[in-house]
Amino acid sequence: MKVKRYLKQFSVMLIMLLMVLSVYPVMATQKVNQKVYDFAELLTAEEAAKLEALSNTYSEKRQVDIIILTTRDTKGKDVVGYMEDFYDEKGLGYDKPHGDTAILTIDLQHREVYVAGFYKGEQYLDNSRCDLIRRKITPELSAGNYYEAFDSFITLSYKYMGIRPGVNPENILFKWWFQVLAALGVAGISVGVMAYRSGGRMTTGGATYLDSSHSGVTDRRDVYIRTHVTKHKKPSSNSGGGGGGMGGGTSGGGHSHSGSRGGF
Repeated sequence: MKVKRYLKQFSVMLIMLLMVLSVYPVMATQKVNQKVYDFAELLTAEEAAKLEALSNTYSEKRQVDIIILTTRDTKGKDVVGYMEDFYDEKGLGYDKPHGDTAILTIDLQHREVYVAGFYKGEQYLDNSRCDLIRRKITPELSAGNYYEAFDSFITLSYKYMGIRPGVNPENILFKWWFQVLAALGVAGISVGVMAYRSGGRMTTGGATYLDSSHSGVTDRRDVYIRTHVTKHKKPSSNSGGGGGGMGGGTSGGGHSHSGSRGGF
């Protein structure tokens, strides 16, 4: 009896062990859903948690991981090389390792910022859009308002990735206030047309009371006085803090990306 009881207990334990071993590989290969890598410690725990939640929500909607990476030590690399190696080593990506990603990298050591996109992130956040985002968040970075800058990066990335590639996301047609004004204008025109059609038709015109036999132009002449030309200096278009420029590249692992870098 005791032998049977021991065999039964052993069988139960063996089954449980096999179940654990079958689940473990799945758990080991599950992707860590981290979005904020604040190695420079620019955020409080509460701020990091808020950004994690916001990024998770927007990453899910666009199916592109939106990542924030900060450091005070690039290990002898520039901001682009540091970001590329981090992407390769971590295997970042929403759909798969080394997949769809938008990433903001802050290098406190050299006070540089780099905005980049991989795969779908590169398609929707091309060099031009990365440059727009970088220029918009640079003032906050320069002022030390890192949480606000990171929040803006996540929000702008989400917004721009919702607009068809090749279209300027800052076009006035995409502004909510313009859309409201346009709607009000269309409504006003529609009301005006209906009001006009509901009234009587005008039966008199400019010629109704004109006697053409006694009216006309009596004299006409053109007098040339002078031509005056004024020259103005063309303003500089470089409004980004600390300078910078567009340009992507390819990581050591062979993953192409868009990008824009600059100082803050």
